[in-house]
Amino acid sequence: MAMLSQRQVLRFLVPRFATCVSRTTISTIPRNLTRIHSLTHSRKRFCSSVCRDQKETVMVYFIQEDGSKLPGKARVGDNLLDVVVENDLDIDGFGACEGTLACSTCHLIFKKKDYDNLPEAPTDEELDMLDLAYGLTEESRLGCQVIVTKDMEGLEVRVPQGIADAREPS
Repeated sequence: MAMLSQRQVLRFLVPRFATCVSRTTISTIPRNLTRIHSLTHSRKRFCSSVCRDQKETVMVYFIQEDGSKLPGKARVGDNLLDVVVENDLDIDGFGACEGTLACSTCHLIFKKKDYDNLPEAPTDEELDMLDLAYGLTEESRLGCQVIVTKDMEGLEVRVPQGIADAREPS
């Protein structure tokens, strides 16, 4: 059985780009790699987004059924489920679906004033999940759908007594 050359293999595997590949010679590859390497390694890299560690933070308090407060340091732009997870707060069953809007275990109850000041209204999908939540009120939201803003400094949200996981059959 005859061995195929590198050029033949490339032409077989990449038929649409065969003409481009056949123009590349061994002498052009190192020059191109050197140019690419110098572009990526000699210049400082800039990013238009804020680095995760440099985001502003606010304190959010989760009020348990027994009245105890669990403080959580929240990064602006994260959701309240992320706050619970990143601060390793001990809230039973909270966020079982990991924020995919497939359960209601991250159900939180806001004060009327705080609820009215939330930047976004709940979506239809969130309202559908909230219908399955335990202890539903007019000021209920799912923590995975509430994005932290700078205005939420000192926010207190109540964690309902029980959990109704919408993923489990009744």
